Amino acid sequence: MSASRKARSARFQPLRRAVRIPVWGDLGIRLGSAFLLIFAVIMIHWWDRTGLVDNLDGEVSFLDVVYFTMISITTTGFGDIAPISDRARLVEAVIVTPVRFAVLFIFVGTAYNFLIKRTWEQWRMARIQEKLSDHIVALGFGVSGSEAVAELIERGTDPSRIVVIDPSEDRLHDAEALGCNVMAGDATRDETLKAVRIDKAANVLISAGRDDTTILITLTARSLAPEVPISAVVRADDNESLARQAGANNVINPVRFTGLLLAGSAKGEHIADYLADLASVSGRVQLVERQVTAEECGCSLSELKTGGRGLRVYRDGKALGFWEEECQTLQPGDVIVEIIPTVNGTQHGDGHVGS
Repeated sequence: MSASRKARSARFQPLRRAVRIPVWGDLGIRLGSAFLLIFAVIMIHWWDRTGLVDNLDGEVSFLDVVYFTMISITTTGFGDIAPISDRARLVEAVIVTPVRFAVLFIFVGTAYNFLIKRTWEQWRMARIQEKLSDHIVALGFGVSGSEAVAELIERGTDPSRIVVIDPSEDRLHDAEALGCNVMAGDATRDETLKAVRIDKAANVLISAGRDDTTILITLTARSLAPEVPISAVVRADDNESLARQAGANNVINPVRFTGLLLAGSAKGEHIADYLADLASVSGRVQLVERQVTAEECGCSLSELKTGGRGLRVYRDGKALGFWEEECQTLQPGDVIVEIIPTVNGTQHGDGHVGS
């Protein structure tokens, strides 16, 4: 790879927002509106040219009308051409003056939007991007993605640590309202993921809405971030293995989980409610995965220092249930899955039905 190409690949584009209308399209609309107003005033002055007087030669030509319109709009007012009839002065006061303000606002607004505001936004986003590290990247902000981000924030994650990428401007506005950093783009493209420094992320959450897109994004993300944990949502059973092969550490199938809830409700009316409670921090209990602490080593899974209920131990890639003999002695490096009470559960108890 050439030195210039390396330099280009090392530079990240600042986080940016998509616009409904392209930049040049927006600029064209603004300028077109201004020139349309100016043309309308020219036609009005040409129609009422008998109310104008040219102090140089006494005749008002079309070029004189254009000249008079421009100096009127810009409030220059040299005085060589002036309105003399009552109707011409009324036109200047009632029609030309409001148009003058409208054109002024258009040009001032354009200068602000395209020079000051955009420069400031690019600078601000670049500063945010430079500080991106140990952040969470959410690729897709549909139903699953938005619920995941909202749950992360509810669990205490700082929204400024979350970067949302989605092609939809409306979805990005929703994510921005939560306090997240947002970027409009195609998450299957390398440059998009490089722009949010995906290799420095703590986690990547992928929910693209389509399994094929999710798998392609997973492949792209894994190639750029070999060590970052990736969680992906797929809806077809036969795509779960493909998502894992693409590099996803965790594959979630919402259709299967819905089936589990339905089956649980068939065995008891409260099972589905408890499963949903476990999955959300807003309930009374919460599932937590963590590393065993030094003071817990040698203890049983039922004697956790947090006071939680130990359910499972992951040791050397093997899952151990709380009833198994190996769980009677916790070892360094064990990963524990436990149930702990949330703030709501601590205050009111697990059986409390109120808020």
